[in-house]
Amino acid sequence: MKKFLLLGITLSFFQWVASPVDTVGQSRPMTEDDYYRIVTLPVPEGVSLEVGGLAPLPDGRLAACTRRGDVWLIGNPYMQGSRVPTFKRFAAGLHEPLGLMWHPKGYLLCTQRGEVTKLIDNDGDEVADEYKSFYKWPLSGNYHEYSYGPLLLPDGDMVITLNLDWIGYGASLAKWRGWMLKLNEKGEMTPWATGLRSPAGFAVLRDGSIFYGENQGDWVGSGRVTHLEKGDFAGNPAGLRWSGEPNSPLSLKPEEVPSTGKPMHEVAKTVKNLKVPAVWFPHTLMGISTSDMREDTTGGAFGPFAGQVFVGDQGHSKVMRMALEKVNGQWQGACFPFREGLQSGILRMVWGQDGSMFVGMTSRGWASTGKSPYGIQRLVWTGKVPFEMKTIHSRPDGFEVTFTLPVDRKTGEDPNSYSLNSFTYKYHRTYGSPIEDARPVPIRGVILSADGLSARIVADTTLREGYIHELKAEGVRSVAGSLPLLHNTGYYTLNSIAPGERVANLPARAAATASASTGMSGHNHGAMLEASAGKAPAVSSKGKPASAKTTGSKADTKAVKRLTEQPADWTNGPDQTITISTKPGLKFDTEQVQVKAGSRVKWVFNNNDDMLHNCVITKPGTANAVGNAAMRLNLNGAKMNYVPTSADVLFHTNILQPETAESIYFVAPSEPGDYTFVCTFPGHHTLMQGTLKVVK
Repeated sequence: MKKFLLLGITLSFFQWVASPVDTVGQSRPMTEDDYYRIVTLPVPEGVSLEVGGLAPLPDGRLAACTRRGDVWLIGNPYMQGSRVPTFKRFAAGLHEPLGLMWHPKGYLLCTQRGEVTKLIDNDGDEVADEYKSFYKWPLSGNYHEYSYGPLLLPDGDMVITLNLDWIGYGASLAKWRGWMLKLNEKGEMTPWATGLRSPAGFAVLRDGSIFYGENQGDWVGSGRVTHLEKGDFAGNPAGLRWSGEPNSPLSLKPEEVPSTGKPMHEVAKTVKNLKVPAVWFPHTLMGISTSDMREDTTGGAFGPFAGQVFVGDQGHSKVMRMALEKVNGQWQGACFPFREGLQSGILRMVWGQDGSMFVGMTSRGWASTGKSPYGIQRLVWTGKVPFEMKTIHSRPDGFEVTFTLPVDRKTGEDPNSYSLNSFTYKYHRTYGSPIEDARPVPIRGVILSADGLSARIVADTTLREGYIHELKAEGVRSVAGSLPLLHNTGYYTLNSIAPGERVANLPARAAATASASTGMSGHNHGAMLEASAGKAPAVSSKGKPASAKTTGSKADTKAVKRLTEQPADWTNGPDQTITISTKPGLKFDTEQVQVKAGSRVKWVFNNNDDMLHNCVITKPGTANAVGNAAMRLNLNGAKMNYVPTSADVLFHTNILQPETAESIYFVAPSEPGDYTFVCTFPGHHTLMQGTLKVVK
């Protein structure tokens, strides 16, 4: 009998059936588990199910391709009857396939690094005996040449996407890298759009609209989802290298894209074809690496979010939710948290025949907060409706929020129950961007609908087009049970302000509430954010804390947490120089280093990874607490380099760009012990740690 790794089935089932009353009889807060339970498919021992693609089959089975080059047919994926799925290998020897599709004409299409391959079972033994090239493209050999898809369009054509190469920045070393390509049934290709950097996830909605998700990187300040039409340029210029080809749908050249650091929506006014995102996913506040996307077409079998789009995140091992609308001809909308706690990094999501969601995961090289290296899980709606913000819509003078359940009138009409902030990102060739130009948006009043299912939030200022608007509803409670929202924050990307009538006069009760509660914009949400995050230290023009003395006594040196110049009194230099580097998979290249107590240390941190990292030295046993505090920095995180104000932080570098380094100087603690060096970029700290052993 084969052995199976059960991977948490019992725990997930227990969480689902557990009573919502604790041991002392008091009601406990509702959690995501109460509404969407996670069911883990057991994987046979010896099968490395690093999922690259998933495809539901008409007979109820599930096909999965793996990054190791196999395609598996999974029987009984719903675990009915015996509850044990079966695994049969259908194909092998493929080159890191990251996409799989069942074609309505009865065969599987799988996207390898260099081609889309048609897998055919000619003799009916459920093993592919013909691997037929459907469409090929050239390769340079760069490790970053991932390829994704195909996805079927309503007209029978398909689309695929090709990742950029990575050479310290995104590059298109082989033809069509950084492009979305359209294929017809004959395997003929038409270039569709470019400007893509790492397009691991994309979706075709029921109306035929194509959206793709992007990850933070060069020219990409934060994760984002963009609507792509033929000839669109999504922002990264590397793929424009091929815009001169005869069949290219656009003629824009790389040198015509300026790296000014202005917001993307401003640059789009002067750069032809540049397409701004429909929805930004604020980095670390929502996730860190968007992956697959799926429109809810289940007809209500997955809960109250029909027609919305679910978006996976590879780094944070979670699923998010996106509600789109079209205003003045432009797509825009909001994103919300949805379900955390999956076992590995999410790469693929597909709907099951029962309306549940299959989630395929992998973490090798792309480390995630989930502890498992790979797996397949199902998200199943329990039938309970969570109290959530369902949608956010643009209005001429603010926003309208709809809810899944009726809102208590007292809290729903109180402007103090809500807060609004707006911000943007830089558009430049640098990797990522801090939050830019963040401002609180004062609220003039709130109008709650008669049924309590929507609230019109009237702003006391003109909203800024092209900006992300953070809407918090922390004070809102439900009518039934006086419950808080399961998730109280949404982020709306305002590309265009909706037309219509502005609210001239608020109803007497709403106006009185606004005046009494906020003193008409006396509620300083920006100050509240800063207070909750911890105040960032003053920084000099050279990037050092303003109070730091780069020359001075040993006592002065001890008081500074980031000192980037060697102190003048270190006439003989440091006692020890320690070099720590990064490697793929959210890891330092060194697990342990040793220094003498009270010694002078030069700490060199090399970030030779392809993502952002810092290096923070913490007191013994406090690394996880410091990492969790960094995740709670909210809008202040980037400007604080994700280093929280804490006595547990001893020394730190700033956040470093890929392929850069920083040296800091400090006097080692006088107390021997096992200290920790950790990356506190949100989501990294659980995996990216090492030990600094201080000895006498």
